Amino acid sequence: MEIRQYQIILVNLEQTNGSEIKKTRPCVVISPDEMNDHLRTVVIAPITTSSKNYPTRAEIQHDNKAGWIVLDQNHR
Repeated sequence: MEIRQYQIILVNLEQTNGSEIKKTRPCVVISPDEMNDHLRTVVIAPITTSSKNYPTRAEIQHDNKAGWIVLDQNHR
C-alpha cells in the first residue's frame, strides 16, 4: 500500500505508554512523501471526535463529521 502525505488511514494505537489515545482510529499522515517513499515508518497524528480547545489540535471535517487532528500525542 502506498502511503501519501495528508492521507487518512486507520491505525491500531493499542500499545501506548501513558495517556495517549488508545484503539484503532483514523490518523492523518504528517510525514512528507519523500520520507514515506524511502522509509518503513511514517509520522502520523490521530484524529478524535471529541476535544478540548487546545492550540495543538487542528479542526477538520472527515466523513461528514467534525473532528480534530491531535498533534500533542506521541506514539511509538
